[in-house]
Amino acid sequence: MITPRTLKGFRDYLPAQALAREWVLETARTVYRSYGFAPIDTPALEYLEILTGKGSDETDKQLYRFTDHGGRDVGMRFDLTVPFARFAAQHVGSLGLPFKRYHMATVWRGENTQRGRYREFMQCDFDTIGTTSPVSDLETVLVVHDLLVAIGIEGFTIRLNDRRSLTGILDQAGLAAKQTDVLRALDKLGKASAEAVGQELAGHGIEADTIERLLGMASLSGPPQEVLAKLRDLVGGSEIGNAGLSGLSQIIDGVAAAGVPEGRVVIDPSIARGLDYYTGLVLESFLDELPSLGSICSGGRYDNLAGLYTKQPLPGVGASLGLDRLLAGLEELGKLPSAETPADVFLAFFADEHLSDYLRLASALRARGVAVEFYPEPKKLGVQLKLAAKRGHRAALIIGTDEFAAGKARLKLMASGESRDIYWAGDPARLAEGVHAALAAVAG
Repeated sequence: MITPRTLKGFRDYLPAQALAREWVLETARTVYRSYGFAPIDTPALEYLEILTGKGSDETDKQLYRFTDHGGRDVGMRFDLTVPFARFAAQHVGSLGLPFKRYHMATVWRGENTQRGRYREFMQCDFDTIGTTSPVSDLETVLVVHDLLVAIGIEGFTIRLNDRRSLTGILDQAGLAAKQTDVLRALDKLGKASAEAVGQELAGHGIEADTIERLLGMASLSGPPQEVLAKLRDLVGGSEIGNAGLSGLSQIIDGVAAAGVPEGRVVIDPSIARGLDYYTGLVLESFLDELPSLGSICSGGRYDNLAGLYTKQPLPGVGASLGLDRLLAGLEELGKLPSAETPADVFLAFFADEHLSDYLRLASALRARGVAVEFYPEPKKLGVQLKLAAKRGHRAALIIGTDEFAAGKARLKLMASGESRDIYWAGDPARLAEGVHAALAAVAG
């Protein structure tokens, strides 16, 4: 007999987890569409040359790759941004620019597993391509903010930086030739100690006093405009560095104008993002109660990525919600709904002779917009109600032979144990209306 088991880094989703996942996906879809982002989809497999050399050496090592039956070298997508750059280059003639898309799909990375991080996971991306407007950068931050609010997260912080300001600082420090190594090391801050990052920087031949200045820069915190002022001293006369700081200043002013509460968006010079394709704004978002979980929504501007596939300029900016990490955090905080069913009402089954009546009532409830699960066997009521409680139905509808004769029903609210009589006089539509009203009153 084969032992049922899953691969390391992969997982099954039981009903409660899958329902929570679908709820977040639907919330993200609603927020993205409210800003005008349109859905697209791309294949899980891409030609290997499409994927390699686009993220980092690390992501290249993590790729699931193989030779297919046609002898082609292919790989499974490690994110949704690189396939989107290929997609945009391939279809730009019919898209119109700027183009705004969202894409929610599974990606794969053969990396070490950790809390909230798996080898197969889902990303919920949104991007704007075909413009360098700072308005699109600002809108990216606002979408992230509105998404996390819509999910119901009260304590979160969106941390911003700009690759251009980092470039300017490194230029001033004489580290332009080692920029990639430095940014990858700085990106580990928060996941590794400052001492460990300093040792990595030293391994790249960077002197101790320079390392101290870099770590000091990365630790700057406080009100955004104060942090920006300190960064301007470090950027000096660097044109690209000051352009980055100007972009960050515009975003801070913009989120304030849009009504984002003070303190939810901050400047964090340690945010570098480990992927090589970022060129401007970079952002990461953290649960205030679980900062060690890592970023739950990250992204930034990538102005040159699509240039690998087309000569037409296709600058882009966007972000991605890490669905599985977010769910892991919400589960740890006890903030996930626990229901194992999407049906509000459990319709108990008592007698075979009333099967047709039960079916008519279930249809009437669904027609009124009430999701209902009809138990398929006339078992003891206690057995049925125990299952209804386990699955998290909001209410159980109890109608036996006597109730059918009297034209009434009993609605048992599972959370409180309270029961309400609903008189329907044999009219299924009247019963459905009564159940709907009772559930709405409880929800209100």
